[in-house]
Amino acid sequence: MLQDFELEKLVEPLLEWFRGHARVLPWREEPTPYRVWVSEIMLQQTRVEAVKPYFERFTKALPDVQALAECPEDELLKLWEGLGYYNRVRNMQKAAIQVIESYGGVIPAEYEELLKLKGIGHYTAGAIASIAYGQYVPAVDGNVLRILTRATADNTDIMKQSFRSEIEQTLLAMMKQLTIPDALKKRLQGENIPGALNQAMMELGATVCVPNGAPLCGECPWQDCCLAKKEGRILELPVKSKAKARKIEKRTVLILRDGDKVAIRKRSSEGLLAGLYELPNVEGDLEPEKVLEVVKQMELVPIRIQKLAPAKHIFSHIEWHMNGYAILLEGTDMPKANNLLFVDADDASERYAIPAAFAAYAGYMNIKLGNERFEESMDSPE
Repeated sequence: MLQDFELEKLVEPLLEWFRGHARVLPWREEPTPYRVWVSEIMLQQTRVEAVKPYFERFTKALPDVQALAECPEDELLKLWEGLGYYNRVRNMQKAAIQVIESYGGVIPAEYEELLKLKGIGHYTAGAIASIAYGQYVPAVDGNVLRILTRATADNTDIMKQSFRSEIEQTLLAMMKQLTIPDALKKRLQGENIPGALNQAMMELGATVCVPNGAPLCGECPWQDCCLAKKEGRILELPVKSKAKARKIEKRTVLILRDGDKVAIRKRSSEGLLAGLYELPNVEGDLEPEKVLEVVKQMELVPIRIQKLAPAKHIFSHIEWHMNGYAILLEGTDMPKANNLLFVDADDASERYAIPAAFAAYAGYMNIKLGNERFEESMDSPE
């Protein structure tokens, strides 16, 4: 168990290792509370390499809490486009408004106050408090759970919230009692030890004690004290219960073209992809004849149709299996029914945040339809 370990014995080799192996990441170069917050929210369920360009673009456009709080929603969602899980950025904006109204525009340093902000849980609060403010509080993510359960050979299911809470409380108590040797303090030269400690544990899990495949035990600063390694159980841990099987939904996506314009529409303000723009779509895997009926029910006049390649998109709990059609419409005044918005095809993707779920069909928005009334398939666009 973690409480049986002497944290002091783990800290020195870990911090020494981190000094020489920490990745160069844009949010580490200037770890202000705002930048730490933005990076940690972006990194939820998203790879580090994928986050880097989004972080740079986002913080350049919205450099502080005030800018985030005042950003128009469409612009905010466009800045986030491609990262997915859009409620993350909506909650960030709500939290920014809270910071303006309740904290004078300054992100609070206290762990308990951070937890009061919309969308900030225990991990993110710990990351901000430790990395930006140097407080001795833990930031427990999947990487930290993995390295600690392996080091202690703990076979508790890490998916249990009660276990995560137990690890957080144990780490908190150990960190508050932590004594850093003077020699180590001198070598660290005034470095933010709580922030470095949390980042080092995350880094160790991300780059050495990896989740998939064999960990790089020979490169680990804890290899001499890791119980899972000593017991030959490294690949058995951590224990992680399987998630429920994703529900499969079939959908038919429509690329509705009227000359140089293409139809999009805004989704409901609640539920999956709430409030985002999407390509029109209907439930089911429809044949061309049925698709034409659907289009006519929209009070539109289809004059040509082409079938597109199938596509799939995976959400956390749902899979969309999609079929698509490009449909040329007779040029008329477009009705307001069905919440359709006809926009310039050339810049639709530049101006509107269209979820990655429709990425497979975004390239079809500028296609030229063929002469045949029906086609069985069509090559992917350039």
